[in-house]
Amino acid sequence: MSAEISPDSPADDPADGPADEPERAPSDLEIRLREAGSEELLALVREHVASLEAQSARGVLRNPYVTVEIVELIAGQPRLVSFYEVRRELAVCPRASEALALRMIPGLYWRDLVALGADTRLHPRLRRAAEQSLIPRLASLAVGEKISIARRASAGLLAQLRHDPSPRVIAALLDNPRLTEDILAPVAHSAATPGPVLALIAADRRWGARYALQAALSRNPGTPLSTSLRLLPSLRKAELKAVATDPRVPEPVRGRARVLLGEAP
Repeated sequence: MSAEISPDSPADDPADGPADEPERAPSDLEIRLREAGSEELLALVREHVASLEAQSARGVLRNPYVTVEIVELIAGQPRLVSFYEVRRELAVCPRASEALALRMIPGLYWRDLVALGADTRLHPRLRRAAEQSLIPRLASLAVGEKISIARRASAGLLAQLRHDPSPRVIAALLDNPRLTEDILAPVAHSAATPGPVLALIAADRRWGARYALQAALSRNPGTPLSTSLRLLPSLRKAELKAVATDPRVPEPVRGRARVLLGEAP
């Protein structure tokens, strides 16, 4: 039976994830485990599983000939599963059962959860589980950590990070290739979005050129006045009329919209 793992949700993860055992030169057994074919690998694991070290177990799990039976043999060793790097390998091993991988995910550190959530080779349920394990931790992370996540995050995490009040986090999010207009649009529309964030979106070379976002930013009462006035000339007549008649919009912006429409100021 596989060992049960208590979820571990540390807020401050080590920079590159913990290593329970220092890296060292591989032993003869480790080399054989990494290079063995399916039959030899199974025989070696059956013989040595009780005495395997974490580094050896990782080599087994990365062997392309690893099987479901071999994975279960390793997962059934509480001593091995107590090592963080073994749990991480079990979470991403293609021969691990979905139930086993799901048991490993909640205890992973945020950097590994981000990587899992964005790994399209994994089953969508595993990616979603990684996202759901990380979301409750976001509020407790430092700005620098959230910036790192925003640059690499999957769409599910971007939908959570898009409401972060820090322009630095949003700047990183805007550079993420997984960001879509559908994810960003609620930020441009929301009156609760801080003005510096709205100005950042408007100034972005890629997203600031999207017409729908320009229109939303022009009508958002939180958009800085200078930004709104700069956007108005880009709007079509219908959007200018909407700005001119929207009571939420500051009067200087409404007045400029009327001028652009050819109406009396």
